[in-house]
Amino acid sequence: MIDVNKPKFSLGKVVATTLALEALNESNQSPWEFISRHASGDWGEELCDEDRELNEQALSDGSRLLSAYVTKSNQKVWVITEAEDDSGKRAATTVLLPEEY
Repeated sequence: MIDVNKPKFSLGKVVATTLALEALNESNQSPWEFISRHASGDWGEELCDEDRELNEQALSDGSRLLSAYVTKSNQKVWVITEAEDDSGKRAATTVLLPEEY
């Protein structure tokens, strides 16, 4: 079971691409495994230091958040939460493969 007790930000609507779901199914992993890590501020082993810093800044200024992970079958997966809108809400979080961006 994956537990997200204290997410650092709102996810908005959560969606995943077909290719990302296929990659996760191939590795026998749930998208929620990566979404919960993303929501807790675990940006993943594949994210560079500059993007990590941008994420930390985004927690304050509401800009886009990006996490990058690798599945058990060695497939890269991204989780992206869109920037806040004018009312301070995030519209969506998407699980996708990097080549789909």
